[in-house]
Amino acid sequence: MAGFTERASARIAERLEPLARSAGSTASDPVKSPRTTVVVGRLLGAAFLVCFATGLFSHVLQDPIPGVPLPTRPVELYRVTQGAHVISGTIAVPLLLAKLWTVYPRLFTWPPVRSVGHFLERASIAVLVGVSLVEVTIGLLNLVQWYVFPFPFRATHFALAWVLIGALAIHLGVKLPVIVRVWRRQPGDRADAAGRFVSRRGFLGAVGAAAASAVALTAGQSVPALAPLNVLAPRRMGVGPQGLPINRTAAQAGVTETAVAPDWVLTVATPAGSRDFTLDDLRALPQSEEVLPIACVEGWSQSATWRGVRLVDLLAEVDAAEPTTPLRFESLQERGAFARTEMPPEYARDPLTLIALELNGGTLHVDHGYPARVIAPARPGVMQTKWLRRIEVTA
Repeated sequence: MAGFTERASARIAERLEPLARSAGSTASDPVKSPRTTVVVGRLLGAAFLVCFATGLFSHVLQDPIPGVPLPTRPVELYRVTQGAHVISGTIAVPLLLAKLWTVYPRLFTWPPVRSVGHFLERASIAVLVGVSLVEVTIGLLNLVQWYVFPFPFRATHFALAWVLIGALAIHLGVKLPVIVRVWRRQPGDRADAAGRFVSRRGFLGAVGAAAASAVALTAGQSVPALAPLNVLAPRRMGVGPQGLPINRTAAQAGVTETAVAPDWVLTVATPAGSRDFTLDDLRALPQSEEVLPIACVEGWSQSATWRGVRLVDLLAEVDAAEPTTPLRFESLQERGAFARTEMPPEYARDPLTLIALELNGGTLHVDHGYPARVIAPARPGVMQTKWLRRIEVTA
């Protein structure tokens, strides 16, 4: 058995060693120098950190931490943070590919493991590379709502983000001496160098152009100034019912009949009892009009003019005290992670939070939540419950 193992190991080494040596000769290309890797790594690290911070903020808004107040101002806060999240994630794609291109020859050094410390270093790099590739891939698939993977996106994306940041911290700690050594140009080190296929400056320019193009051609779904250039993002500003994009139609939610049923009522329940409001009842209450953005986790956003009953006025109609605990909202939609949501008291007390009945000057389109939906400032779009049927005041 020992002889077989030795022969097998020798045969594997015989096959792999030439490949490793070939990769080693490729590593001598000046474009694949540590300096290039560090330059690209700075930008990639910044993109990952922005993406992580804004993603963490989005997660907290969707799953509030007890006792931690949530901001409702500025009203476009979530639009900015989630737009930055998707933009930084998009930028990370060409930067990640560029960084892998600069280091891949060193992944095949021979012998592959020289010590325990070297093994741990390579293992941490394997985790960082693998998690990074999976994270950006499922993030891009989420933008187009193509869930071909057999696991829940949000929970997996959030968990992998922590693994990625942890692996990145370990990698930076291990490579800190190299980073410090090449952080600034050393005497005699040229800013440019000719490589086998492209110069260092040309390579970095191409990477920058790819990152800039990725932003220019997609960020228009959330940045109005770039809207005319938006040709690759799945949604466009101004395109959709009543000039506003949508994520989930009434047909997809299974409410095409119940949403337009003549006997629809909105039930507002309190500890003291409940009261049903017909659509005419809601229209008879004082109406408010506000310009608020709808901003979704997929990165698209757009401001719109909403008109309806202020939530604080509706609660006053049922003699409910000022909310100090989350309100529960139920949709006519029976299935889905957000068919039932909770609204923290900060939003419920905000005078800009509406039970919207109209959008951009017309009756709310059924795909936008007819007969009534929630719209609140600085809140994720998935939490702006459509096709309302019940509001419950818990205390």
